[in-house]
Amino acid sequence: MIGDNGDNHRISINALKGEGDLRGVAGGGGGGRNAVYTNEALSESTISMNPPNEFVGSNDFILVDENKTHSTKDAIKSIVPWMKRKAKGACTKKMLYRRLPILSWLPKYNSSDAIGDLVAGITVGLTVIPQSLAYSNVAGLPAEYGLYGSFLGCFVYIFFGSCKDVPVGPTAIASLLTFQAVRGHGPAHAILLCFLTGLLELLMGLLGLGFIIDFVSGPVSSGFTSAVALIIVTSQVKDILAIKVSGSTFVEQWISIFSEVQNSSVWDAVLGISCIAVLLIMRVIPADEKCPEEDKPTIFHKIVNKFLWMFGTSRNAILVVIGGFIGYSFYVNGTPPFKLIGDIPQGLPDFKVPSFGYTEGNNTVSFTTMVSDLGSGIIVVAMIALLENIAICKAFANGKTVDATQELIAIGLCNIANSFVQGYPGTGSLSRSAVNNASGVRTPFGSFYTGLLVIIALLFFTPYFFYVPKAALAAVIIAAVVFMVEVKVVKPMWRTKKSDLIPGLGTFIACLLLPLEIGILIGIGINLLFILYHAARPKITVERLTSRTGIEYLMLTPDRCLIFPSVDYVRNLVTKHSIRQAAPAVIDCSHIYGADYTAATVIETLTKDFAGRDQPLIFYNLKPSVCAVFEGLSPKEFVVCYTEDELDRLLKSRNDYKPKDVLQV
Repeated sequence: MIGDNGDNHRISINALKGEGDLRGVAGGGGGGRNAVYTNEALSESTISMNPPNEFVGSNDFILVDENKTHSTKDAIKSIVPWMKRKAKGACTKKMLYRRLPILSWLPKYNSSDAIGDLVAGITVGLTVIPQSLAYSNVAGLPAEYGLYGSFLGCFVYIFFGSCKDVPVGPTAIASLLTFQAVRGHGPAHAILLCFLTGLLELLMGLLGLGFIIDFVSGPVSSGFTSAVALIIVTSQVKDILAIKVSGSTFVEQWISIFSEVQNSSVWDAVLGISCIAVLLIMRVIPADEKCPEEDKPTIFHKIVNKFLWMFGTSRNAILVVIGGFIGYSFYVNGTPPFKLIGDIPQGLPDFKVPSFGYTEGNNTVSFTTMVSDLGSGIIVVAMIALLENIAICKAFANGKTVDATQELIAIGLCNIANSFVQGYPGTGSLSRSAVNNASGVRTPFGSFYTGLLVIIALLFFTPYFFYVPKAALAAVIIAAVVFMVEVKVVKPMWRTKKSDLIPGLGTFIACLLLPLEIGILIGIGINLLFILYHAARPKITVERLTSRTGIEYLMLTPDRCLIFPSVDYVRNLVTKHSIRQAAPAVIDCSHIYGADYTAATVIETLTKDFAGRDQPLIFYNLKPSVCAVFEGLSPKEFVVCYTEDELDRLLKSRNDYKPKDVLQV
């Protein structure tokens, strides 16, 4: 494998077996004196090694060649035992408890848990009802569809959800994505989108594909969320001004707003802006927890704090109720000067299978046409719903691991269930989760009371929603999503790594100018380009050292694997520094854990270049698996060593090297 002063020594790999561990190039990575990796190409290459009992190298890889060939038939046969093992593993008690988290907390459920869940569930329910009515407008659907998607999923999540703080239902992001996917085709498309999204999430969960969200980095997620917040705010301007707005992207909507602004209603604008101001003021009402005397809160102080907290937390419900009274007072005395929600069907929705095709007039819309209309929105809604839900789980996990696979299964089943009661896609909401957590929720059973409250609202209160002004609901949305613009992450990102601002800013701009699914793909693409760039431009540490025998040499240490994007760059750097320093070159391969065919060809060329200059080139501590890749081309003058003694010996044996004039740079 190495040429020593031009002498070729062919050695069988079995001759390298010594009393110590056989490790390093063409030797097994530890494991005893019989752990040997057989490199078939090695017997045909040139090699010079230290004595067998001194042959000690890296033990990071354990490579075993059993000299067996596997046919396609054998591979197919091996699938059956693998499937049996998977099926056996899926039927264990451990897996059952993992896939049904309710089995873990229900046996330990007590009265304290019940009280905490009751308070939290009702508090979240007071937030869910007005938000669901408002988010339906974002999704471009009648108001009742938000309520339809806010109760059954809560019950399903109790059994399959792994995070106690997650209340499942419509969210701002999911509603906007639904609007862009449905594109005005109506509720049937939104319900089918809910079913298909849930089915895709469930399938991804069963296949263990939760890792996909790892491809969405923090900067991309922040850019996407901030852009969505601005788009949602823009979509609600039409209800604040009581005008008709067309377009789905940020730019299209603002162009439409400016063209219609002269038709705006002063009453709606005044009411909407006033409601936004009230909500923001109620949001910052402090619940002073400082004690008046001796740091011990009095009962009165506790009651005041709790009242202020409940008042601020229930601000959306309070505003909707007050807005309803204002709308009612105008309605009974004549025509209201502002737009109202209008009729909402009373009672629970029919439990039925989502429409896989329907007839509209003389036109029949087939299932394939509906799926084609939804397009990539099915995948985008599923992925963003998972991303949003996992972010919530991580925020309230208190350092515990988050099972993305289980959350995929849970959210998928929730959406499938919601589609049977005419709901549209939903997921966990960060704002409602924060309320849930602050309310003292103890288990996922808190969602039961939230779902129950929504059912009560559907059964008894929908006639009163008729009088709620649309401007008030728009104010609820704007006051909620305006804080989703993540300005606060810019400063830390600038301090830590300025280049992370590029994918974040790129995602933000792309999502404002283009449809959201294209915008986030652009953001992920920019992020992958950065990763590929770093893979193609590894850092190389260059040191001029002196061996124990007094010979100066150049030590070059790449910090990552040698693969086709980076290998030419590494070759150029190695060549440049070795020519400039005019000394034997040693490449420390301690951090090189992988290589490919392109790298092998470049290494072969590199060894020829050094041999042509008669300049020593030594590879130090090369992993066996990487060496096997390089040896596949049987390069000449390929020198590898694994100990300092061997390195000193090789440098001393090549001490006659003198740089040629042609090497001057």
